[in-house]
Amino acid sequence: MSRQNYLFTSESVSEGHPDKICDRISDAILDAFLSEEEMARVACETFATTNQVVIGGEVGLSSRAKLDEFLGRVDGIVRDCVQDIGYEQDGFHWKTLNVHNFLHPQSAHIAQGVDNDGAGDQGIMFGYAVNETDALMPAPIQYSHAILRNLAAARKSGDLSMLGPDAKSQLSVRYVDGKPVGVTSVVLSTQHLDDTMTSEDVRAVVEPYIRKTLPEGWLSADTEWHVNPTGKFVIGGPDGDAGLTGRKIIVDTYGGAAPHGGGAFSGKDPTKVDRSAAYAARYLAKNVVAAGLADRCTIQLSYAIGVAKPLSIYCDTHGTGKVHESAIEKAVEQVMDLTPQGIIQHLQLTRPIYARTAAYGHFGRNPAEDGGFSWEKTDLIEALTKAV
Repeated sequence: MSRQNYLFTSESVSEGHPDKICDRISDAILDAFLSEEEMARVACETFATTNQVVIGGEVGLSSRAKLDEFLGRVDGIVRDCVQDIGYEQDGFHWKTLNVHNFLHPQSAHIAQGVDNDGAGDQGIMFGYAVNETDALMPAPIQYSHAILRNLAAARKSGDLSMLGPDAKSQLSVRYVDGKPVGVTSVVLSTQHLDDTMTSEDVRAVVEPYIRKTLPEGWLSADTEWHVNPTGKFVIGGPDGDAGLTGRKIIVDTYGGAAPHGGGAFSGKDPTKVDRSAAYAARYLAKNVVAAGLADRCTIQLSYAIGVAKPLSIYCDTHGTGKVHESAIEKAVEQVMDLTPQGIIQHLQLTRPIYARTAAYGHFGRNPAEDGGFSWEKTDLIEALTKAV
């Protein structure tokens, strides 16, 4: 039997974190390509440092002339992202930074497998769900994200204009009888624009927002607070630390509470199963838990490049299942076509919906009317219940 009483910690990083800036730029470029053509091919990587942004990777549109024209728009996409995040500091400013664009056409050898509806690469992908929050996400990562999302909203509205875009949060959550009941420590490091602010000053302005974010009773007199524990944090973003696409894969998923296949998401079009199959695995795991078939569920899918069908489907309900895992494995294959094209069509993944995923998690978000976060829907409950 798994442990019932323990502490578990997860962290999140804000949209202004150097790595998240890069994820945002890569996904904004992906969205722009998908706005041009639904079946555009994109594998875009971004690197950022002091006043420099470097873009590289493989892209494809239906004609080379259209691709060449489109690549001229990349500079503006980068600057729009940085401006929206809020960087206007000497070492990283949306107006003055240098953009280096090294995007080039996709390899014909990769394209030949994908164009035949096969997977864009080999690999393993995991999805996870647990009934300890309304979003069926692990509490530590869900609330770590929520703290930073709420602070960013207050910064952009002007209520916390003294804060900068770069921030990190971390929560240690206490579990009793397998359920989260409180927070034993809060860690928050946030950039501030007023260099006279002390750690105590920063805590005074952020603590009310953190208290409003967490469930009532989760903070107590015994909760440890570490707000800007190293002192001043004025130099933020890529001017303070270089950033790179795909370097926050645990932040992007389940905060370490579930396995990870190792593949990053941002900057990849949905033919790349690193992204689309991870979304499908989350979708299936969430629907299994929402259907009451288990309290916790992990789904693994595996693929080979150029091959359409998954090589394996694995389910683990961690001892909480109401039916055998083998029955769930058969059911998920029955209710959803798990080929790359089947996933893309079912979740409608060819729309420009990805820039919003770049910060505050790809999972545990609300499905949007335009199709964003379609993998968070729980519309397979009836089909799964019948199939098992």
